[in-house]
Amino acid sequence: MGNSNSTSQASFILVGFSDWPQLQGFFFVIILVFYSLTVFGNTTIIALARLDVRLHTPMYFFLSNLSFLDLCYTTSTVPQLLINLHGLDRTISYGGCVAQLYIFLALGSTECVLLVVMAFDRYAAVCRPLHYTIIMHPLLCQGLAIASWVGGFINSLIQTSLMMAMPLCGHQLNHFFCEMPVLLKLACEDTGGTEAKMFVARVVIVAVPAILILGSYAQIARAVLKIKSMAGRRKAFGTCGSHLLVVSLFYGSAIYTYLQPKGNYSESEGKFVALFYTIITPMLNPLIYTLRNKDVKGALWKVLGRATDSE
Repeated sequence: MGNSNSTSQASFILVGFSDWPQLQGFFFVIILVFYSLTVFGNTTIIALARLDVRLHTPMYFFLSNLSFLDLCYTTSTVPQLLINLHGLDRTISYGGCVAQLYIFLALGSTECVLLVVMAFDRYAAVCRPLHYTIIMHPLLCQGLAIASWVGGFINSLIQTSLMMAMPLCGHQLNHFFCEMPVLLKLACEDTGGTEAKMFVARVVIVAVPAILILGSYAQIARAVLKIKSMAGRRKAFGTCGSHLLVVSLFYGSAIYTYLQPKGNYSESEGKFVALFYTIITPMLNPLIYTLRNKDVKGALWKVLGRATDSE
């Protein structure tokens, strides 16, 4: 694939973790277990949010959106990785690579926006408690969720179109899926202008939401410190702690991967960082919300109790 004219007719080879052949069996088992836990945990959150009336609130509406998003997000890469680790096929067609890049970026971009929406929900709950039900009207919640998805897919369309318009030289990707920083390494002409546009798009979808979230939590912290009761402070911090932990895990890895210069990106390190935000973070999200949230734990025990009684 020496020029851009042949790129569209060729395939890419995903190197994956073939550099460590002795560890591929171990990686296969661990990743399969983590993926199974991700599917189970996020499916459970979605089911609980629908089955328990106490969870029919804006917070859990957005949480179920996040869980569905994480299911799609991890599924966009992990099956390909498992096939790669099993040694069945390490190739991916050009069209398949473009589709994977688009879907992965779209879901990641959607999560960036959705986490801002969830931060706004927590801001309204803590800083405007008397007006919370008026502010977070069901129609507004639905509109914010739709805007998150639409915004994420539009951002991905822009970045993917710019990426695939570049002439690429080479067919070997030192990664386990088609990720943008690795594809940028294959650019065989000076594409500084296009890369600058893509970087601006990444800043808009990663850095701007992160700043908005930090601003929301600064206001939340200020409001919580004004609460005289220690019990009230713990409750307020408890409603926000889970979300803030999820934000830290997601944005830490996203900023490392997408907001550093192309020349500083390490493909070997990038693969392990990608494992973190494609597998580990989606697996941990349900655990974080379940272990730190009495409502979710109560709903889980209620559903389990019904299942036991029916038997």
